[in-house]
Amino acid sequence: MEQLTAEFGGAGQIGMGVGPVLEKFNSVSRIAVLRGGGLGDLIFAIPAMAALKAAYPAASITLLGTPIHKALLEAVKSPVDDVVVLPFAEGVRPGEEDEAGLDVFFTDMRARNFDLAVQLHGGGRYSNPFLLRLGARHTVGTRTADAASLERTMPYLYYQHEPLRALEVAGFAGAFPVDLEARLAPADTAAPGAADGAGAQPLVVVHPGATDPRRRWPAERFAELASACAADGSHVAIIGDGSEQELAERVAALAASADVRSLAGALDMGGLVRLLARADVVVANDSGPRHLAQALGVPTVGIFWAGNVINAGALGRSLHRLHASWVTVCPTCGIDVTQVGWTAPRCVHDDSVVAGIDVQDVYEDVRSLAATAFARQDA
Repeated sequence: MEQLTAEFGGAGQIGMGVGPVLEKFNSVSRIAVLRGGGLGDLIFAIPAMAALKAAYPAASITLLGTPIHKALLEAVKSPVDDVVVLPFAEGVRPGEEDEAGLDVFFTDMRARNFDLAVQLHGGGRYSNPFLLRLGARHTVGTRTADAASLERTMPYLYYQHEPLRALEVAGFAGAFPVDLEARLAPADTAAPGAADGAGAQPLVVVHPGATDPRRRWPAERFAELASACAADGSHVAIIGDGSEQELAERVAALAASADVRSLAGALDMGGLVRLLARADVVVANDSGPRHLAQALGVPTVGIFWAGNVINAGALGRSLHRLHASWVTVCPTCGIDVTQVGWTAPRCVHDDSVVAGIDVQDVYEDVRSLAATAFARQDA
């Protein structure tokens, strides 16, 4: 197996950030950043893009991302100047590929004459060849042993905090860190509206969904938590996209309180941003809305599997609390769930690996953070 080492592309080291900070590239006015995936994936890349903007203040940053990325970046202030939605391409954006459409995409991208292309999308097996087709003068990113090399690359090892990994990549492009975690603000500061909850009560926002069902705390636990928060005087808004509407409504029904309402499927991205921004605390699994709330400066309580704490957990504890499950095997078949990567075995079972996290422990953190935030608003 190839022994991976960092590839500096002939550049000298000028300092240290998360990792080595290399010499900046000359005459950079157009930067492309490749990052597919969901809401959380984009938020993990925001600190790296903020660093690139600070290192190359005259340059424009174009994100090559997904429709949900475009929707979010239209609803917030960010370091991104432009979003181009990726075509369907294996390992980059799931969906049926259209070769003719891909050719048109790359022709359009090469016409933009990017000076620097930065790969923040995984280990590079598919994303590095994709990035190289952009025709940028300089390329930087991560790579596994089976991935194509870029001009400057660092080894991709799965267990690394995702925002810090992206910042380490940005360092290879000559960018020192500005923020260690994403910082976003709503683009629209209009009031969220009465449908989001009564302003006279603390607002607790709950997101019971997660892309991987194994990362979901059971609906019954969320319902018990929501009921306790409502009994304590909070208004509880349960959120989710259209695919999570049934789950959210089930949580609300089980909570059986007039102060617990489901807004799942009812909010566009701007509405979600405004709701999260005015919440006193957000409770969620390891999911995009939790990461978005954190980026908006809102206190959060997260339900995490231990491995995901390493990759995606909040760094601070004054505003953010984590409850981690240390389950390492599938509850049904016993397969090791700590193995990762494209070749790691994945059983057919979707049993929650975070079900054992205690409701009372989560509630105590929610109550503490919500009381502090609500008191601060009244100060």
